Amino acid sequence: MQHARSTLLRAAASLTILVISSALGCRPEADREATGAAAARPPLVALVMKSLANEFFAGMADGAQAHHDALAGRYDLVVNGMKNETDVEEQVGLVEQMMARKAAAIVIAPADSQAMVPVLARAVAAGVLVVNIDNRLDPDTLREAGIAIPFVGPDNRAGARVAGAAVAARLSRGAEVAIIEGIVTADNARQRSLGLEDAAREAGLVVVARQSGQWEMEKANGIAAALLTAHPSLAAILCANDSMALGAVAAIEAANRRGVLVCGFDAIPAVRPFLDDGRIVATIDQHGDRLAVEGIETALAILAGEAPPADRTTPVDLVAGPVAASRP
Repeated sequence: MQHARSTLLRAAASLTILVISSALGCRPEADREATGAAAARPPLVALVMKSLANEFFAGMADGAQAHHDALAGRYDLVVNGMKNETDVEEQVGLVEQMMARKAAAIVIAPADSQAMVPVLARAVAAGVLVVNIDNRLDPDTLREAGIAIPFVGPDNRAGARVAGAAVAARLSRGAEVAIIEGIVTADNARQRSLGLEDAAREAGLVVVARQSGQWEMEKANGIAAALLTAHPSLAAILCANDSMALGAVAAIEAANRRGVLVCGFDAIPAVRPFLDDGRIVATIDQHGDRLAVEGIETALAILAGEAPPADRTTPVDLVAGPVAASRP
């Protein structure tokens, strides 16, 4: 009896050792399989934009989705946008969500050139590649945060100067003009304001006012209405985007001041009829659908080790309708 019990105990111990050894032997293989599966998954690229209520960013989202569909399997894409152009906290939250989802890259059109830097610095520290598109992050703020983020986007100052020059060519020296700019803490807003001022100065125009419409049509409409009342001789309203240009046109029509010229920036589909009949003289096409794609392709190239992080300037083109071009 004693001998049988000892034999059973030795057998059980041997079986336990065998099971443990087998389990330990399998674990490295299982770990390798899990690692291989993770490595085989395509990288997740997050496109984080401003308000999708703005046709420019809606077009950007469409361009990104078309690019992803054409390259099915090369990368996964998630597209995010804000409800309000000025809601920086919402965009911060979107970046944090993408970090939580383990995005390999975040391609972002920042709502604010300075306020978005801290959360993007956290993303970089967590190993996320960040590519900046559309609105350049503030270089000084980036330096203070100790990070470098490549910028892919247009020369906003040069583009706005071209749009402003198209208006200036139709005015006499000394004519009064006003500028409705974007969000003042956004680099692209500042650059476009500078470009519009360049065009006015070079043509000898007088800038009588400069106010922020915060990129929004309704806000710009109210500003334009007040400007038309305050400046009876106002000859043109130079706007930093098309949404604000549409708001300015509505104010001009409501005041029965149809001779006041307007320009915009972005070439959204909604302005085409206004270009055709001359209510908007010019806008700038910065090819938003391609801009998102350029940012995504830059991110993919960096992730693949095919290209170092580097800034890239994307094209801008003047758009003016046939009627606008010949209007007296």
